[in-house]
Amino acid sequence: MVMTRTPTMKALVIDRANAPFRLAEVPRPAPDVGQLLIRIHASGVNPLDTKIRAGLAAHARQPLPAILGVDLAGVVEEVGPRADTFRRGDEVWGLTGGVGGLPGSLAELAAVDAAVVARKPARLSMREAAALPLVAITAWEGLVDRANVRAGQKVLIHGGAGGVGHVAIQIARARGAEVFATVRARDADYVRSLGATPIDYEQTSVDDYVVEHTAGRGFAIVFDTVGSTTLEASFAAVARYGHVVSSLGWGTHPLSPLSVKGASFSGVFSLIPLLTGDGRAHHGAILGEIAQLAHDGKLIPRLDPRSFALDNKVADAYEAITTHRARGKLVVSIVQSGPRPPVADPPVTGRPTS
Repeated sequence: MVMTRTPTMKALVIDRANAPFRLAEVPRPAPDVGQLLIRIHASGVNPLDTKIRAGLAAHARQPLPAILGVDLAGVVEEVGPRADTFRRGDEVWGLTGGVGGLPGSLAELAAVDAAVVARKPARLSMREAAALPLVAITAWEGLVDRANVRAGQKVLIHGGAGGVGHVAIQIARARGAEVFATVRARDADYVRSLGATPIDYEQTSVDDYVVEHTAGRGFAIVFDTVGSTTLEASFAAVARYGHVVSSLGWGTHPLSPLSVKGASFSGVFSLIPLLTGDGRAHHGAILGEIAQLAHDGKLIPRLDPRSFALDNKVADAYEAITTHRARGKLVVSIVQSGPRPPVADPPVTGRPTS
């Protein structure tokens, strides 16, 4: 009798909440109908990942043991049935798993729904691309899908130097808005370099900066990426008939400040397509739009300079986030990529054209 060995790959596994990462040999996935098998080059690390690991993200519903990591950038290795809008060798990126029972990106390979990925912009390295999907989709859904940001509007981004915040600034600027962002003093120059006016929220009250920057009228759009009392500050800062968007709108908050202004509120929860299957193609389409902004030089991710590989030191990246010591997005390199390709690539549509 001939014994065949099941193909395996390396992955980091979490067995239970707050457990250490365990580097393991696990079965190599195979692409199902509508899926791609992606050789992962880089995996982005988000605050969400740290909450899942700690067992504090009931909304993400990731049963343990599991492979974590929601963002990836990599290369298509196999194309499953009915996923032929992509080809073997395509460089792709996406918000692909790590929640809802879907295997994450802290692994050498992942079989993912082709609908949620897009063609990676050549201007971005694999590390830069892996830093973006969750935060970029969240920023786009808030500013574009919900609030329809456009030229001539004054937009306030709370947490402008953070993951979602720094991308939101760049999206709003690319669409012609005048952008303001609350930050700590240490991040003022960085936010200014993105074309936004920094507001030191530790030194300036909401009433004062609304008067200073809008003559007391308020901002047309306020994007809260911080949550808690910052959401209530957003209600105070929004203009009459304006729009408040929050990616962390948990808890209980009085709505009367919005009601008396006739203002609107929208929540953003970018995990819905992964958790429910509803709207996955829209995520791929958003990444196509983001890819075009990156191609045009209008969106550049801010990366923390530290390097992490697929080993137990990934725990250091998680710790840097939970202790607020990250200065930019943290990325785990699964494959050491070569030099960045030339930037004179053709216009990016997010999907291959042939």
